[in-house]
Amino acid sequence: MILQSLVSLYDRLAADPATSAKIAKQGFAPKSVSFEIVLRTDGHAVINDLRIAGTKIGKSFPRDIVVPTFPGKRTSGVKAGFLCDKTSYLFGCPDPGEAAEGCRSAEEFGAFRDLHLAAQQVINHPAFDQVCDFLRTLDPSLATNHPLWPEIGGKNGVFRLEGEQRYVHEIPVVADYWACRASCSTKNMGICLATGQEAPIAEVHPPIKGVIDPGGQAEKGIVGFNKDSFISYGKKQSLNAPVSELAAFKYATALNWLLDGPRPQRLRIGDTTAVFWSQQRTEAESLIGYLLGGQPANDPAAQDATLNQRLAVFLDILRQGGGRLADLGNDVQTPFYILGLAPNAARISIRFWYTSTLGELLQHLKRHRDDLAIQTEYPDRDSDFPPVWMLLDEIVPRKQGRPDRDKIPPLLGGAITRAILAGGPYPQAFATAVLRRIRIDAADSDRRTHVTYLRAALLKAFLNRNHQKAMKEALDPNRPEPAYHLGRLFAVYETAQRHAHDWQLERTIRETLYSAASAAPLGVFGRLERLFHHHTHEKRFPVGSSVSYADIAAEIAQNFHGTPVYPASLDLPDQALFSVGYYHQLHFFSSLSAAKRADSAPAAKTAPTAASAA
Repeated sequence: MILQSLVSLYDRLAADPATSAKIAKQGFAPKSVSFEIVLRTDGHAVINDLRIAGTKIGKSFPRDIVVPTFPGKRTSGVKAGFLCDKTSYLFGCPDPGEAAEGCRSAEEFGAFRDLHLAAQQVINHPAFDQVCDFLRTLDPSLATNHPLWPEIGGKNGVFRLEGEQRYVHEIPVVADYWACRASCSTKNMGICLATGQEAPIAEVHPPIKGVIDPGGQAEKGIVGFNKDSFISYGKKQSLNAPVSELAAFKYATALNWLLDGPRPQRLRIGDTTAVFWSQQRTEAESLIGYLLGGQPANDPAAQDATLNQRLAVFLDILRQGGGRLADLGNDVQTPFYILGLAPNAARISIRFWYTSTLGELLQHLKRHRDDLAIQTEYPDRDSDFPPVWMLLDEIVPRKQGRPDRDKIPPLLGGAITRAILAGGPYPQAFATAVLRRIRIDAADSDRRTHVTYLRAALLKAFLNRNHQKAMKEALDPNRPEPAYHLGRLFAVYETAQRHAHDWQLERTIRETLYSAASAAPLGVFGRLERLFHHHTHEKRFPVGSSVSYADIAAEIAQNFHGTPVYPASLDLPDQALFSVGYYHQLHFFSSLSAAKRADSAPAAKTAPTAASAA
């Protein structure tokens, strides 16, 4: 199903005028190219640098160019490319720093030259004839004496004629020759599992780029076979799961197109890279990536007024459950696909695969937004649909003032993304990580709060979806769970303690007792109650109010059905309830204070007149 959907995506991209020029044809694929060999009319050749200057001083990067590719992968043998290859094939000289003794560059150049000379009569084009003449009379010193040699040695190069804008491999007759050669194989004929048609079966599938691999191997496949794989019905290796060369090329090209650069259909979450697309071109597929991943401040798209307007319309449709998708010209029944990829030792790992309709996907996104919804002190600043990376930042420690994203558990990013998109339960490990981070940060007196808006929202979403708690966005005094009211009570005790010391106390019960109170209340709340009555119960909140902290604590205590009997311990859902209750109560106090300040604010004073001053 995955390969079939990607093959269909390739066909859609190739037929769409907006993308057809950017999608490679069979026998071609993007490749990193560092230089060009310019063939002059006087028979000489020059080498030009094609690299792109990077953001780092003195650092340049190869340019991605669609070039002819040989079928399969180059392994330990000699295998020449067509009109594009590395310097040992192009010039027949060892790479910089490589010893000439034992080097097979002469053999590699011979294979490259023979491949092109054999095609000269078939292609019969002056530009290709000039390439063949260059290869017949090549002097390797052209490369080794060039000032760029230390930078381009071992890198890929292409050919261009002087005065021409296109490369030789882009000339139609040359490109048609290579495309025909790539598709005219009759070896290993069989029924393709992706298309259902009889065609040559691919022995090795093309590599996939763009999935970051900590192990350093940049290109791997999502389909691969061991050399000595088992034999089934007389067939071995790739013939066990036959995929035609054309289908393999199409799915790999489509997937590489999705993974190429900061495309809106690509989203990086921890070690997982998610790509998504619809069966037909839709407005939604180009906006969901910004919705889930956000727009970084240095992204030019962040300053695009048209894009921001489209996102605002899309968010408005999302809040209503996707019922107005027709406003974007999209059909709610359009099939939608999401693929999660991650690096692995042998090949790229499929983290998740999800198919649905566009309408169903938006229903799941709306449900996620509703589950997260919670009152915040800064409604204009805090997003009602925070991107996934922002949620993951809440479970990692900070390093030099920024979240240490290297600490994100490898599988968690894909799991939380799958829950959001598929509408399934949130991973329990995520709630556990949030609570662990809350307990750790509670002991840090430098933090303004440890139960942040997003952490409380995540725990509320976990309780709503995984445990059907129907949590409200704001304080809910009528909830039946004692754990929720224990969190409220702890917030009252903490606020009263700060109030008793004129809000100047450096360390409070939060730093010393929150972790224990949220896990084993029985051993903590009796002591807290005694301290509360001894020091702070007569204080009023807000200042000037007729309500004391003792009145608030007594109202909360009614939820314990008479004499408070605190639980000996709280399990994971109850610890989440404790934290949400704590957050709700503190937010309620903050709202009361803001309302009191607004009511008691004096009228604007006018400047004194000379008479009044006298």
